[in-house]
Amino acid sequence: MVVGKLASADGSIMIARNEDCKAAWPKRMVIHPAGDLPTDYVCKETKLKLKLPAHSAKYTATPEWTDKYGTYEEDGINEYHVAMSATETTASNQLVLGFDPLVKKGLNEEAMLTVVLPFVKTAREGVKRLGDLIAKYGTGESNGILFADDNEAWYFENGSGHYWVAERIPDDSYAVIANQISIQEIDFDDPDNFMYHEDIRSFVEEHHLNPEPDHFNFRKIFGTNERFDAGYNTPRVWYGHHMFNPIQNQNEDPESPNLPMLMKPEQKLTVLDVQRYLQSHYQGTPYDPVGILGDDRSRHLYRPVSLAKTQESHILQMNRPHSNDIHWLSMGVPSESVFVPFFADIDDIPVQYKRGRLPASLSSAYWIFKQTSVLVDSHYHEFMPLLKDVQNKLISDSINMVEKADQESPKLKGQKRVDYLTDASKTFAKKAMHEYQALAVQLIEKMTDYCELVYNPRETL
Repeated sequence: MVVGKLASADGSIMIARNEDCKAAWPKRMVIHPAGDLPTDYVCKETKLKLKLPAHSAKYTATPEWTDKYGTYEEDGINEYHVAMSATETTASNQLVLGFDPLVKKGLNEEAMLTVVLPFVKTAREGVKRLGDLIAKYGTGESNGILFADDNEAWYFENGSGHYWVAERIPDDSYAVIANQISIQEIDFDDPDNFMYHEDIRSFVEEHHLNPEPDHFNFRKIFGTNERFDAGYNTPRVWYGHHMFNPIQNQNEDPESPNLPMLMKPEQKLTVLDVQRYLQSHYQGTPYDPVGILGDDRSRHLYRPVSLAKTQESHILQMNRPHSNDIHWLSMGVPSESVFVPFFADIDDIPVQYKRGRLPASLSSAYWIFKQTSVLVDSHYHEFMPLLKDVQNKLISDSINMVEKADQESPKLKGQKRVDYLTDASKTFAKKAMHEYQALAVQLIEKMTDYCELVYNPRETL
């Protein structure tokens, strides 16, 4: 999800995403100091060798517990207050891929953030650097990538092995994006709002790929429109419109391939609105898999936004007061976890967030939140109200902590400001873990009453 600064209630810019892989695939958080990366870099997955710039900036990231399959750093904010989220996996159609196949040894998701974010000073620079790398080396996947700084937000998509476009999100708009190519009309005469591979028009014309030659609709030329999209992708976009444009949404079809990417919200959006979307599973509709409105078929018809295989969820909130940009991070299933605010300029995080491992270990933040989630799932409708009480308290406390930091941090300079923000972030992150650990113990106590090995002597009389 992307929110422009005039579409948000506080003037902030937000880029956000759920990272999905497996139901038990731990994540951790790191803060890379400046100069942390080697100049000779080899991508773990594809073995692509890159020569990186001599100096890498400080940045936050959420790599996987193992680098066996790649680093997958996924999301972060660098010292220049540039944010990046990579990637939203998409799909390209077979006709396009026939003329520009995916590249087996190209630049893939696992390394994109690592080789881009530490080397750019604006969101626009991020778009250009990633676009140049894909144009030169190719990529083995179709992906969507989010960029933002304290001025603007961009959404980048590659539609084949080498060809890509990017669109600046209008300040007064938001976008909800699923796992499909989403960018629509490209204006090649508007460099302020569109960037693209320099040869993309000639590529499309040479191979007769455009079904509507009077327009250049990237989604229709490079994307897919299959039955799979109607169940897996478009309903999630539809539900975002249901939340933020309920009047217009009344006439929308959850399976429509023509839902717009860019929308103007009926009311300005807050960070809590973005959290609620990332935590959503079609609440209030017949399609909620844990709801009571629909029948069994409708409840399992569409893929929800938040689901069991979500590893982590993040909101990178930029253009905030006093440069206190925030990397909001929710470990595990977002609908059952909580978003913890880490200020962009901090230099340390709790040790539990640095750990992510298999087999499971409760010394890891990922597994602390995941344990409570699994316990709630065992008796969902009975235990979810207890979890909601904890979530709601932590949400209010997180907003209060951020507000206090916004008031106090301007009084401090240099390292004193960094120390204050670091301590505030660490204290709240620990508090969130402790609240979830306490809830887990409470749920275990309640579950002891559900043991099947019981005996009531009265029943034998």
